[in-house]
Amino acid sequence: MSYDLIVIGGGPAGYVGAIRAAQLGKRVACVEKERAGGTCLNWGCIPTKSLLRNAELFHLMKHRAEEYGFKFASLDFDWGKVIQRSRAVADKNAAGIEYLFKKNKVDYVRGEGALDRAGEVTVKLADGQTRKLAAPKILLATGVVSRPLPGFPFNGTTVIGSREALVLASQPKDIIIIGAGAIGVEFAYFFNAFGTKVTLVEMMPNILPLEDTEASQALEKAFVRQGIKVLTGTKVVKAETGAGGVTITVEGNQVETLSAGLCLVAIGVQPLMPGGASLKLTPRGYLETDARYQTSLPGVYAAGDIIGPPLLAHTASYEAIQAVEGMFTQHVPKKVELFPSCTYSQPQVASVGLTERAAKEKGLKFRVGKFPFSASGKARAVGEVDGFVKLLFGEPHGELLGAHIVGAEATEMIAELGLALTLEATHEEIEASIHAHPTLSEAVHEATGQAFGTAIHL
Repeated sequence: MSYDLIVIGGGPAGYVGAIRAAQLGKRVACVEKERAGGTCLNWGCIPTKSLLRNAELFHLMKHRAEEYGFKFASLDFDWGKVIQRSRAVADKNAAGIEYLFKKNKVDYVRGEGALDRAGEVTVKLADGQTRKLAAPKILLATGVVSRPLPGFPFNGTTVIGSREALVLASQPKDIIIIGAGAIGVEFAYFFNAFGTKVTLVEMMPNILPLEDTEASQALEKAFVRQGIKVLTGTKVVKAETGAGGVTITVEGNQVETLSAGLCLVAIGVQPLMPGGASLKLTPRGYLETDARYQTSLPGVYAAGDIIGPPLLAHTASYEAIQAVEGMFTQHVPKKVELFPSCTYSQPQVASVGLTERAAKEKGLKFRVGKFPFSASGKARAVGEVDGFVKLLFGEPHGELLGAHIVGAEATEMIAELGLALTLEATHEEIEASIHAHPTLSEAVHEATGQAFGTAIHL
């Protein structure tokens, strides 16, 4: 069957690219091995946020109920229902994507797609049969999979990746999490909130090592207060599995042996390549693309995690739209430059633009404005006073260079600052924008003022 575009992969890059092409009047097929939405919707972004919401509510009621005037004779949870809710949310969202395929007349092909050559795709269907598809343009969006620790492979029982962590049949008594990026940090919060003993191991000096150092340190302090054991600047030197779980030897300030029934390896990901034709790769093993997202094979394009960092759902969707519009319109595609990063633990962490560390490395002159949520009326009213808003402004013009938020609703608040960066807003323009009172976002206004000596509530 012939199309204008075949998309291999139905995640945030694949399904968004397919729908955008259909909106442009093109005949499109989207090939997905599992369910529409890919890893993000089914095994990543969405189900983890469902679990984290459960964890947030339970932790709040367990440890802070009296603060809000509540009393419980007893408080318990049903682990199975916690997991079940997460899967139900994912299933409903996947069904939503499948509806959008129908609405936009995208042919949704369930099977494993292989790139035979430019213009040709073979799909292995669930029943073992194959189907041939043809199109002058093909978009590869097959994403990534969890990367195992060398010499310590996933076994699905005692050594797991994030996918297995989402559907554990029972709550683990204790867990070692190797890697403190967003995935490791979010699962550390989740398991700890329900009472699992958590040890978080990170090789870099700070958890969330790509974030602003001050933000990372603030989250680490919060985690320690919550009872999570955090080992930074610590590398795994030996890892073994046994009948009772895992034994991990780590080296930081000292050599230490850790034991737990379960180990979650969250040290990163590796690209999931479609079978078939060979394509040129980057030194890190991702698909290499040109300025128009075209691979080394003419007519074959790629977007999303398969082409490398930042490995985020929202940047994947952006890339797919850029690629598709570049294929079928006069639009000149853009590469990802400015994007928000979000971590959904409690407290949340969100950022956009330069970190203070990066600004210094670039030799930029800048001012820092910071406002703690402890000085916010709304934060005190809702009982969420941990964290701060930190803003970097360039000199001499006062343009916003970077924004970093730690605290409640940080992931929602960061959008305003992303827009400010896109529009090259200055501190004067941010201060001239009236923020509603009482809101957490007032902290943005106050942090701006603090950088220039005009903050009222500090």
